[in-house]
Amino acid sequence: MWENCRCGEQALSGWPVGEVDVGQIEQGLERALRTRPVPSSTGARLRFLLMAHQGSTRRVAAVLGVSQRTVQRWATKKPGVRRPPGPLQVRAIEEAVLARWQPRVRARLRAQAEAEGFVFHTRARFGFAAPAGSSDDPRVRWITQDLPGEVARELFAARDAGAGEQQQTVILARALGHTYFREWGRRAHGLHISFSDIEFADFSIG
Repeated sequence: MWENCRCGEQALSGWPVGEVDVGQIEQGLERALRTRPVPSSTGARLRFLLMAHQGSTRRVAAVLGVSQRTVQRWATKKPGVRRPPGPLQVRAIEEAVLARWQPRVRARLRAQAEAEGFVFHTRARFGFAAPAGSSDDPRVRWITQDLPGEVARELFAARDAGAGEQQQTVILARALGHTYFREWGRRAHGLHISFSDIEFADFSIG
């Protein structure tokens, strides 16, 4: 469906600091699959994990790959005993919380996006090349575009398989080339799209 598109040719300029230091597309997908914000502090996230595992420091330790005594030292309020988690442990806690946050809501919204499509909002750099070899200098654009469920299914499947930001960019560039720039195949046949330097990416479901 998304034929004749040269997508994602440029490497992304950097990974923004954010939830688990992931790219803008992944952050946008995560925001779209929540109805409540994830706890922002490491302490609140640790309390959530403990609550999710019926207060068992042993089970939380198994999830995080640390010793039970380590989790007990993180969770205790006793002065002189408490030890805050280090940077790698902070990241592991965040990843564990994200994986367990609102599972039913996430499943429902994913199914809806895959069935009905979604609206993609982005500010990024787009470049173009025509079949004859002429090209335009890439420039930053704001784009809001309805995309079909097929694109959502491809994005989620890629994420499930461990795809990074660049592969997700290729999927979205191919879709935007067909729907936005070629108006669902009605114009600009053969126009090639490059999509890079993503400043913002958001997804509206429903």
